[in-house]
Amino acid sequence: MRIELFYTTGCQKCAHARAELKSAAEEITGVVWRELDALDYLDYAIELGVTTLPAIVIDRKTIFSSLPTPRQLRDALKKRVKKSV
Repeated sequence: MRIELFYTTGCQKCAHARAELKSAAEEITGVVWRELDALDYLDYAIELGVTTLPAIVIDRKTIFSSLPTPRQLRDALKKRVKKSV
C-alpha cells in the first residue's frame, strides 16, 4: 500500500504532523510512505485530484484532503487492509 503526503514547504501544520503520521502508517505491514512537495509534483497532484494541502493519497486515491490524526490514518489503513484480504 502506497501512502503519499502532499504538503508545501513552510507549512507548519504539515511539518508538525508528518513524523506522527508516518509512524502511524508504518505500523501497518507493507506500507510505503512518500512525502511530496506539491509544488515539485504539481502535475501529479492535479492528476490525483489533490485540491487542498496538506492531503493524503492512498494507492492513488485522495483519502484525506486535510491532515488526519494518526488514529484516523491508522483506522483508514486497517480498513483498506481488511478489504484486500
